[in-house]
Amino acid sequence: MAIKSQDEKTLDILGIFHYVMGILTAVLASLPLVYFFAGMAMLGAFPAGAEAAPRAAGLLFVFISLLIIAAGWVLAVLIFIAGRRLKQRRSYNFCLMIAFFECLIVPPGTILGTLTIANLNRDPVRRLFT
Repeated sequence: MAIKSQDEKTLDILGIFHYVMGILTAVLASLPLVYFFAGMAMLGAFPAGAEAAPRAAGLLFVFISLLIIAAGWVLAVLIFIAGRRLKQRRSYNFCLMIAFFECLIVPPGTILGTLTIANLNRDPVRRLFT
């Protein structure tokens, strides 16, 4: 077993934090399920011949919440994949791009994204990627 350098250990730790951030993002992206179920309840509360405004509001709740949930879960999967790639020292540009997107998740993603960007921009770390 080869001894790891400090840069390799740092990438391994960043990979673990990306796993945690991916799980946290998936959980937080599931919060709009409340609005999804509220929209479904609005759709079920009014018969088909009822006024169109409440049904339209229910559909709006359902579609927007599903869009937000899907986008959050996709981002969570991408963050999780980036963590795996950091540990494997593969896909440098992908990891860097995901680190930029992580900065939008305030505050934990901003901290992790900034640390990842700072680390990936160092020459010794860049050379570790295949």
